[in-house]
Amino acid sequence: MKEVDVLVPNFKRRLSGVTSTIVRLVPIQSQSMNIRTCGMGLPKTFNSMSLLKILLMSRSGPSGVRVWHARRNVEMAFGLILKHLLGKKLALVFTSASQRHHTSFTKYLIQKMDFIVATSKKTASYLERDASVVMHGIDTDNFSPTKDKVSLRRELGLPIHGQIVGCFGRIRHQKGTDVFVKAMIDVLQKNSTAFGIIMGRATQKDSGFFDSLKDTVAASGLSDRILFLPEVQVWEIPDWYKSLDLYVAPQRWEGFGLTPLEAMSCGVPVVATKVGAFEELVVDGVTGQLIDADDLAHMSQSITSYLDHTNKIKEHGVAARNHVLQNFKIEHEADSLNTIYKTLLSLR
Repeated sequence: MKEVDVLVPNFKRRLSGVTSTIVRLVPIQSQSMNIRTCGMGLPKTFNSMSLLKILLMSRSGPSGVRVWHARRNVEMAFGLILKHLLGKKLALVFTSASQRHHTSFTKYLIQKMDFIVATSKKTASYLERDASVVMHGIDTDNFSPTKDKVSLRRELGLPIHGQIVGCFGRIRHQKGTDVFVKAMIDVLQKNSTAFGIIMGRATQKDSGFFDSLKDTVAASGLSDRILFLPEVQVWEIPDWYKSLDLYVAPQRWEGFGLTPLEAMSCGVPVVATKVGAFEELVVDGVTGQLIDADDLAHMSQSITSYLDHTNKIKEHGVAARNHVLQNFKIEHEADSLNTIYKTLLSLR
């Protein structure tokens, strides 16, 4: 603990976008800085510190102050307790990915932080103080195009013939999964060879919504071509992107939204709604297509346009991969955050 400069808390047991971000970033950041995670819900290989150990840690770190990088309200609040009630020397950093007006409590916490990071320009516009924009990046080695899509599909148990359109992530209304289902029904009624796959988990409160989607597909007679697949582990997801011809991000609302980047890094073009950071990630007409949220007709038209023109899929897929390599490598994100940490450590 005496050598640790940066503490990254994760106070949520279930898999979430924030947890995935930490899992992706910390190993890369740790190559050049002394960083430790704390809390729960992270791989055992991270050897995360217990909260008790954090409470009992020395007041000062090797640089005098330590950085506490929070990404949730509870983590900001815990950092404030450590700093002001327990006297730990901490520089408090908060990353905001939310694109909505904050509650009074969240605003209070944000104002108490020493440094704010926003994951997009749009996110920064919702904050009532200055923020440094550091966009998420992708591990472009793991998320990369496959050389043998047929063999990969066979290994995953997917149809080896025909085009596959995917939609991954939480299954709930705000994610627009129902719009994707309706669009795919419309598309597949006119296309006899394509398939759609929906992969993810619905929480208990969204189970009725999930069931209604399966009923809608069954009523259309397309249960053998619109497939509902269970959520897989984080390290398994790249292969599922690689198996696709097209990815659709149908969200009604999103904080940032990594799935378009993950798909594009695998050489898969994207149809995405204009929410979250998608307009800052997808180059309309070059790496994919941007549409308005809830625009079922435009979504169906965009998907059909790709499926009917295989050259478009190939050209936009190559452009998508190059776009991610040039602008969204995870090493860029890790370096940017480490630069912020080092600046804060040098000032105190």
